Amino acid sequence: CVHTENCFVPISEIIAVEENEFNKKQRNFGRWHKMAKLHAFTVYYVKKARNHRWRCSDVTFWCVDEPICNQWIQALKELLEMQKSRPKQLLVYINPYGGKRQGKRIYEQKVAPLFSMASISTDVVITEHANHAKDNLFEVNIYKYDGVVCVGGDGMFSEVMHGLIGRMQKDSGIDQNNPKASLVQCNIRIGIIPAGSTDCICYSTVGISDPVTSALHIIVGDCQPLDVSSVHHNNTFLKYSVSLLGYGFYGDILKDSEKKRWMGPMRYDYSGFKTFLSHHYYEGTIAYQPAKHTHGSPRDKESCRAGCYICKKSEKQLAEQHKECGLKHEEGEEEWKVIKGKFLAINAVNMSCACPRSPKGLSPAAHLADGSADLILVRKCSRFDFLRYLVRHTNQDDQFDFPFVDVYRVKCFQFTSKLSEDNESNVMDIGKKRFGQFCRDHPACCCNIVNSTWNCDGETLDSSAIEVRVHCQLMKLFARGIEENCKDEAADSKSSIEQLL
Repeated sequence: CVHTENCFVPISEIIAVEENEFNKKQRNFGRWHKMAKLHAFTVYYVKKARNHRWRCSDVTFWCVDEPICNQWIQALKELLEMQKSRPKQLLVYINPYGGKRQGKRIYEQKVAPLFSMASISTDVVITEHANHAKDNLFEVNIYKYDGVVCVGGDGMFSEVMHGLIGRMQKDSGIDQNNPKASLVQCNIRIGIIPAGSTDCICYSTVGISDPVTSALHIIVGDCQPLDVSSVHHNNTFLKYSVSLLGYGFYGDILKDSEKKRWMGPMRYDYSGFKTFLSHHYYEGTIAYQPAKHTHGSPRDKESCRAGCYICKKSEKQLAEQHKECGLKHEEGEEEWKVIKGKFLAINAVNMSCACPRSPKGLSPAAHLADGSADLILVRKCSRFDFLRYLVRHTNQDDQFDFPFVDVYRVKCFQFTSKLSEDNESNVMDIGKKRFGQFCRDHPACCCNIVNSTWNCDGETLDSSAIEVRVHCQLMKLFARGIEENCKDEAADSKSSIEQLL
């Protein structure tokens, strides 16, 4: 078997093998042009480029001996069949309205051909209204699929996640309204093809917001467990969250931007600037339980990467704790920490929340699958100090190194504010009183600000008093986490097929 260049890639990153007729007019290389008939096959594989970008590349092998050529084709296809983690049948939801309304085009032009090449069969649903995918997941036979793919932004992913997790709990007889319920793990992986105005989940789990890269991660069958937080109010389930729960600054931005959807993605910049100038702060009480099972801390600068050892150790430690004393006993025994104050922002993140504008994210050392969230409290401070804090999201300085910023790694927390006049403080249930809320020092504005809004993965929550619990590795993505030292392999034209060729 002869080819034009040396190649080396692991079998796990070969996409497909195809037999092809060798055209000697196209391949007139030296001694080969004298041969009557040549036999060839092409290997399609993952080629890694800079910034975690993946591309589909190929190399063609040819020889004069047809039986040998067929043996190679058969051997490679058998090895690919042994890759059991690879999906064979997928359910695909496409949001045609999200982002720049390019979801359908992106899927048909960039993703569908790759799925077809990899012999993945798909059932495609074009969503027609909000919660279409979520409702559909409660009706279809999801167990015949190896995964569910959503084409859209973070909102589309949230919809699919809620449908899939909710379906699993329903089929298992779990009451989602019980905040202390042990939820059933969702083993059907979710794939994200980014096509929205915000793709935070994709950026934080793959390292780049790129449809082709995400499609290739799905094809090779990557698997990244993901923590999910459940949000309740007065024993009523509200939402699941995988990235940001934000009250105060980020809640106010979302609330204001929802009124300006006509502006497109620019609305976030406008609302952000407007919210910064308003400088509202809110008084309330937070109670939390520290995540004692975790092996890291929010300020240790140990970023979550592919094969993260902290996630693996923390998962093992958490499982041992549950085995020894049970979930309910453990929660009853552990001490709640209580903090009262005036806050410009209260953020709880399950992942770094990195994005192109903030490469480190809101909490650079937050982990995807360690069974904890990082709770960030930004107390009342001057506008200038708050601006200094926000600027640090874009550079390499420690963004928690301020006297008005506190960060804790928690497994659950509860919040209530003074203007919870509808018995919202009942959620505390641990002897808390209702505390007042102030908007700012100017009395004239107090009548305009009733309450902040919780920003739950880009969607607003109606209630300000909430109870949040982190469920360790509740779901799985077609991803592998952000890989270390992803070099610009595109510049290196010499790649390779592992030891086989």
